Amino acid sequence: MSCYFITHPEVVIDPSVPIEQWGLSDAGWARARLLSHLLRSEVDDIVSSAEVKAHETAEIVAQALGLGVRVDPALGEIDRSATGYLPPHEFELTVDAFFANPHLPERGWERAIDAQARVERAVRANLAADRDDRIAFIGHGGVGALLLASLSSRPISRGLDQPGLGSYFTFEARAWQATGEWHRIE
Repeated sequence: MSCYFITHPEVVIDPSVPIEQWGLSDAGWARARLLSHLLRSEVDDIVSSAEVKAHETAEIVAQALGLGVRVDPALGEIDRSATGYLPPHEFELTVDAFFANPHLPERGWERAIDAQARVERAVRANLAADRDDRIAFIGHGGVGALLLASLSSRPISRGLDQPGLGSYFTFEARAWQATGEWHRIE
């Protein structure tokens, strides 16, 4: 059974709003609409993170394909609530440290090994619930990189991070194996 892991596209960044509540930007909405063409006849079910940006992406695709959306909070992004919003340069340095030290809680963030275990459990549980369905999981880049590491039997690494917001990879669910690297939604 072939499945997709898809990250939400561009968002409206507002430091005064909790990160989990950020929604898609106009560019993000436009790119999310492109997903329906990519996924037409390719998926039977959509499972989304509960975060607004991912759920908005899932709803756009689901509406175009005539599908429903299941929400799984365990597909949420790395818990960064200890710092909240960080300016871009500081954020990138912290993400580098997060991937370089997967057993440490960088700046109080969720540890990479814990986030990886969480997203693996969520994906496996949803696959068990839909044994024969081809599922599009819509989530976030950080946990997507951690999932890709697991699916490709590679160590946690920033080198497995998405090339940009609004990217996807495919995997074979039964074999628990990645069948592709990241691609941008174009």
